[in-house]
Amino acid sequence: MPGLILALALAAQASAAAAATPPAQVHQYRGLMISPDGARIAAIESDDPFTSEADPHPTVVVRNRADGAILAKFDPCGTCFYADAAWSPDGKALAFVSSHRKARTATLQVVRDGKAVTVLDFPGLVETPRWSPDGQTLAVLVTDKPRKISGATQAGAPIVGEIGGATDEARIAILPAPIDGKTGGALKVLSPADTYIYEYDWTPDGKGFVATEAKGDGDNNWWIAKLAAVGVDGSFRVIADPHVQMKWPKASPDGRTVTFIGGLHSDFGPTGGDLWTAPFAGGAATDRTPNYKGSLTSLAWRGKTLYATAIEGDRNAVLTVDPASGETRTLLSGPVTMSAGEGKVSLSADGKLMAGVSEDFTTPPHIGAGPVASPHQITHDNDALTAQVTAKSITWKNEGFNVQGWLTGPLNPVPGKKYPMIVLVHGGPSSAVQPTYMWKGTTNDLVQHGFYVFQANPRGSFGQGEAFTRANVKDFGGGDLRDILAGVDAVEKVAPVDDKRLGVYGHSYGGYMTMWTVTHSNRFKAGVAGAGIADWVSYYGENGINQWIVPFFGTTAYKDPAAYDKFSPIRYIQNAKTPTFIYVGERDVECPADQSLQFHAGLDAVGVPNSLVIYAGEGHGIRDAEHKEDLKRRILGWFDHYLGQP
Repeated sequence: MPGLILALALAAQASAAAAATPPAQVHQYRGLMISPDGARIAAIESDDPFTSEADPHPTVVVRNRADGAILAKFDPCGTCFYADAAWSPDGKALAFVSSHRKARTATLQVVRDGKAVTVLDFPGLVETPRWSPDGQTLAVLVTDKPRKISGATQAGAPIVGEIGGATDEARIAILPAPIDGKTGGALKVLSPADTYIYEYDWTPDGKGFVATEAKGDGDNNWWIAKLAAVGVDGSFRVIADPHVQMKWPKASPDGRTVTFIGGLHSDFGPTGGDLWTAPFAGGAATDRTPNYKGSLTSLAWRGKTLYATAIEGDRNAVLTVDPASGETRTLLSGPVTMSAGEGKVSLSADGKLMAGVSEDFTTPPHIGAGPVASPHQITHDNDALTAQVTAKSITWKNEGFNVQGWLTGPLNPVPGKKYPMIVLVHGGPSSAVQPTYMWKGTTNDLVQHGFYVFQANPRGSFGQGEAFTRANVKDFGGGDLRDILAGVDAVEKVAPVDDKRLGVYGHSYGGYMTMWTVTHSNRFKAGVAGAGIADWVSYYGENGINQWIVPFFGTTAYKDPAAYDKFSPIRYIQNAKTPTFIYVGERDVECPADQSLQFHAGLDAVGVPNSLVIYAGEGHGIRDAEHKEDLKRRILGWFDHYLGQP
């Protein structure tokens, strides 16, 4: 049906002319870091225009922490992108990475005395610079001559030639810091050549690092990573193998303990779990917060105090955690999204001051800074911008679980009018919808087009504790779908939603959930499945990261194919009646295009209207500006046709 969907897309484009006028641009702050003394803030800043889907060119900006005044700007490469700002321990220098994305090369820049100097020019990827405790050495993660940008969500390398050869490995490397007029020195690679380092941190004595690592394919093996110690002398040993996914490894101030966030994760990026500890000397790891009713998202030691951030229901929080007792104490909490470079907030060396970027669905991003318990807004670049949508946290109970979700809708709904609603299922499944300023992107496009959009955080999500996150193990599409449907019922009690005009849409695990939903429910009149999974058995053998699946199914697809078949939408294709638009990236490593082809063929076989688009060269996310605009038109056109233009 390619002709139909193109016609629908043109109709959607025409109707968009009546939508609310969006901001011309939004000023963005990324990778924010407060200086050790708390006096200054560095961030990667850019003006993100509404008219372009391409990433805007950024600038490294240093501001006064007290009032947000700009003290300096650095832009050493007009065609590069910057990331990973890191202050030296004395606050006199600032390191950051400058990368050429297409060439997959990078430099390490260090600002001292008001000038940015290149201290490392590397033929590959450079990430996560970290200063040694004495400020004499810089450490980085380097990937030499990579075949692709690191991460399973990036477009995969072409699958040609002999399969199963060399893999890219991110390794810890060090070089002398540029001090006393020196510009650095030779790079020394420390970690083994066959080992991928995911995250790392210096030990307090400066003699080495704690790290999460795995042998072989870095994209696939994070789910079986181990905790390790790497010495500046090149030594390497495993500290612990806790059999949970690990994030934020940090050595305690006395160097005797390693703290990390551990829990069930479906992706490397989103973080949520409990506080775990392991002895640095080696031994068993222990969950210190097994009963915590939230999900920790980052860790930072300041002196003898361990700080953390967390998702707690519909709120983000800053708290302290006692690594011995697991007791938590909340310092700051609100229904906002917080972000920074080293965690969700950045803390001064004494832990008394913080800085971070804050936003929600109706409030654009700004930097807040000050005492940890009472930061205040210090930037005003986006003060003139207004809310583009309405937003409401929805809570409900289902089958003994407390469940939460977000409802966004038009700013000025017509009294007495019923509106169509799109149920947007998040990816993961180990993730959570967080409130970020809505002004462009698919969710905002749907609202401006006249749809309500409901985004649930059902069982399997972060925010309600590890037991809640694990509640969809061996139950994909079961309890989480029932939670979502109960959430739709809760929404219809408080919002003017027409139950006869419901659509379902998702990407990645959300794409799977769309495929599952349209083969298990007739409540929705239209579906959009992005990068979905139709057949878990074939998926296991063809995707690039099949290690993620085993903790959820308890076995491999080869040992127990029936366990995987049970949750495969293609096995229930005869039940499908919902018209479904399907899309995927040609070089998607996480959810290969074959899965979408299978579902497209299945819908064709049972006579259900559908359309499939495979975007050339794309990975797990659709990134090309033209492709993103095309996808927007097609999604709006599909829902317009089957739900009626709002």
